[in-house]
Amino acid sequence: MLNNVNISITDIIILLAYFALIIWWALKHGKSKDSDSYFLAGRDMKWPIVGLSLFAASVSSSTLMGHSGEGFISGIAVFNYNIVSILVMVFFGMFFLPFYIKSKIYTIPEFLERRFDRKSRTYFSFITIIGNVFLDAAATLYTGALIVKLIFPAADLFTIIVIMALVAGSYTIIGGLSSAINADMIQAIILIVGSCILSIYAFNEIGGWTEFHNRFSEGVWLKLTRPLDDPTVPWLGMIVGIPILGFYFWGNNQVMVQRVLSAKSIDHGRKGVLLVGFLYLLTLFIFIIPGLIGRGIDLFGVDNLPSEMIAGLELKEHYGINTDEVYPRLITRLLPVGLIGIILAAMVSALTSTLSATLSSVSTLFTMDFYSKVNPKADSKKLVRVGRVTAAIMLVVAVVWAPFIAKFDSLVSYYQEIVSYLAPPIVGTFFLGLFWKRSNSQGAFAGLMSGLVMAAGMMIAKYGLAFNPGIHFLIMAPIIMILSMLVNIIISYLTKLPDINKVKENSWTTALWSEETQALKGVVWYKNFRVLSLLLVLSCVVMYALYY
Repeated sequence: MLNNVNISITDIIILLAYFALIIWWALKHGKSKDSDSYFLAGRDMKWPIVGLSLFAASVSSSTLMGHSGEGFISGIAVFNYNIVSILVMVFFGMFFLPFYIKSKIYTIPEFLERRFDRKSRTYFSFITIIGNVFLDAAATLYTGALIVKLIFPAADLFTIIVIMALVAGSYTIIGGLSSAINADMIQAIILIVGSCILSIYAFNEIGGWTEFHNRFSEGVWLKLTRPLDDPTVPWLGMIVGIPILGFYFWGNNQVMVQRVLSAKSIDHGRKGVLLVGFLYLLTLFIFIIPGLIGRGIDLFGVDNLPSEMIAGLELKEHYGINTDEVYPRLITRLLPVGLIGIILAAMVSALTSTLSATLSSVSTLFTMDFYSKVNPKADSKKLVRVGRVTAAIMLVVAVVWAPFIAKFDSLVSYYQEIVSYLAPPIVGTFFLGLFWKRSNSQGAFAGLMSGLVMAAGMMIAKYGLAFNPGIHFLIMAPIIMILSMLVNIIISYLTKLPDINKVKENSWTTALWSEETQALKGVVWYKNFRVLSLLLVLSCVVMYALYY
């Protein structure tokens, strides 16, 4: 045993061997001979690899540790984020994905330049880089450090963060997206299997499925639909807020969409997205419910913990419970020697996958959206070198910021609330760009800037002036989006018509739907994207009905 935690030397050896194996495997499959290879893995990935890579990259700190922590705090309400996101994935794959892949873009902001102008692309790229570094990379390093600190309580948190950054950055900076995707494929499998094993042990600990339901049948613990004043997911926020955050994550986030852009065809990209959707249905049982079970088995040894829901900040201040520790505590308490090392490897898989995905995203954004414009004559090898340097610098920035995340209530509140202020204007701009032909470059940029002002005002008021408007951030998100879209519409009408060629090449029409319908005739159902999408949507409906 080590530091009074159920960690053996065997577990540590397994974990270290896993690190060595992943780094070796990733570097072996790295591609960096040119910009296409380094930034988009040669654009020849098949759908199973795309899907597994997307799943591994998307299971970030907010999904794994954050969702198990929210399960401990308020039950299964946080699954609303995932179930709505699945519906968003279908919508994204149906309408936006074809335009992204056909246009051969490197970055999502690049689509804004094709539809509008350079200013909108530059702004969105800048905001995305900031978000990737401070929301994604930093949160990943922080949660990874929490895991290690549970194993070695005496270790310095910042030192752990630095070591994790060196490990995760080693193969991504050298091998690019191909290294990251190939590592993700292995890590996704380990993550799914490992999390399933932990979930089985958790159900056994509480006495089985029936006992679990009996324990939490009272109240709203096992209900997805929550009252309007619910602090986690009010029902109105689920309807109008989560779809906006979900679309930003799956349709506008370079970290995720970059993997889709690596697909060898539109069909492979779409099926990869659907694979993630089906895997996300599992997250209720392997991430969220184990966190709720942790509340039923006295995971933190707090005898006087009330049975009703308590906010994460109150749990931390009055009961000494840090809900970000729920998942790693389940591992160290429930699992036997040897298996702990495997499950810890699964957990670290989620964190390093997200970090590598974020580094690749930032590297691509800065190199292709900024450097290539400053130095248009730079060849592919030069772009790759710049990408590597960028990834290294941004990793250092994330390392410095990571310790400050501990000041927030929980990882979910940290990530989702910040995104709910920044994402709505961007989502609104993309929707108007694809579905409204009159939207022009002046309107798009004005909408983005007005949204930024509103978002900045909200964050300054809440975090700087300690003013709470009393509106849940999920309900605030659509308000910000609608106001920014109105600015876009008004300015577009008051200024000149948009470029006809840009509109024609980057806007959706019913003719495209008809063409696709003809192309799908005769395609067997299990290869037909629309049929598979319908099955996924029906699965979501059934899941929601079970826990309405």
